[in-house]
Amino acid sequence: MKAIISWFAENHVAANLLMLFIIAAGVITALTIKLEVMPEATLDKIAITVEYPGASPSEVEEGVIRKIEDEVAGLAGIKRIDSTAKEGYGIVTIEVVKGWDIKKLLDEVKAEVDRINTFPEEAEDPVVREITRKTQVIDVAIYGNVPEGTLKELAEQIRDDITNLPGVTQAEVYGVRNPEVQIEIPERTLREYGLTLAQVSEIVRRASLDLPAGRIKEQGRELLVRTKGRKYHAPEFRNIVVISRPDGSRVTLGQIAKVKDGFEDRDLRTRFQGKPAAIILVYRVAEQSALKVAAAVKSYVDRIRPTLPAGVSIDLYQDRSEILWSRIRLLLKNMSIGLALVGILLGLFLNLKLAFWVALGIPISFAAGLMCFPQLDVSINMISLFAFIMVLGIVVDLSLIHISEPTRLGMISYAVFCL
Repeated sequence: MKAIISWFAENHVAANLLMLFIIAAGVITALTIKLEVMPEATLDKIAITVEYPGASPSEVEEGVIRKIEDEVAGLAGIKRIDSTAKEGYGIVTIEVVKGWDIKKLLDEVKAEVDRINTFPEEAEDPVVREITRKTQVIDVAIYGNVPEGTLKELAEQIRDDITNLPGVTQAEVYGVRNPEVQIEIPERTLREYGLTLAQVSEIVRRASLDLPAGRIKEQGRELLVRTKGRKYHAPEFRNIVVISRPDGSRVTLGQIAKVKDGFEDRDLRTRFQGKPAAIILVYRVAEQSALKVAAAVKSYVDRIRPTLPAGVSIDLYQDRSEILWSRIRLLLKNMSIGLALVGILLGLFLNLKLAFWVALGIPISFAAGLMCFPQLDVSINMISLFAFIMVLGIVVDLSLIHISEPTRLGMISYAVFCL
């Protein structure tokens, strides 16, 4: 190492070219590298989710969970399998052995699950995905003294607009209840028609299903047949036939029951500024920049605010990009002060040329560190910025310590120290 530094000290052109290369590489990396509030961390888990409408937890366990567990249990790379069966759906969580190729195992799990053809007909297709920790960037609140349905509709529309913004791909609505169709039948009406709630429930469940109907094979192609019968809104349920008489007359659900669109019976109330609200959580994913995601959302909110209906307002809160940006400003501020102190002190007591070259070693050291970030799979985040701030004081001290060394020799040593 001493021989290399001595060679650069004697060959000024090579040292200057190295300096320019480090500065250029550091600037390009700083402009293109991923910016996030906290570094990403993989959970090394795979989730298999299956919806089974109307099924009890025991039915979900027998009809879905056990079949998936038996199929994937023999795959290599699985450390542990945890399953949860609830009313209407089941989840199988696979913990992957540390260091195993999770992408390869994910493909193998998908292939094994797709081979299962004994799921109940009412069950939906399984969804296999890698569990990742999503990083929130900023939250958007839509609030006002308006019906809950209006807030939910506006929130979903704004969410779709946000996910269509350049550089933003993931957002979700939070703080509102899930919609449901509510069916109310008086006891007297049930007795009049000789029905029970269980019978009506079964009729409604069977009339609102998407059912596979097999395959049609032809020469050179294969067609999948599926009946689309699921209903989503109250007017569709009102036309369900409950009773069919021999004379051809029919009694529909709308004739014996009050059917309306509503929300699930759940104790959930979200308020912002003292008013009912719906919240949109905006996330940063993959290589997206937290600062760019927040800037795009802020610009959109400012643009849409005047177009909202009367009585509805929109605001931003929990902007986590501000924390990241404040730390970047702190680093730049401290670096500027360090450069000024080194330049002024050396310029007063020695000469301006020496002061310039020694002070230049500070940004070159940080540029060299940034240059190595992509190779080390490191991003600019709160932790790496904190490390930069800590090292800044050491680099400034080294700048003063090396004033007796040849200027280019000192400059090279700073870069080596930072690396």
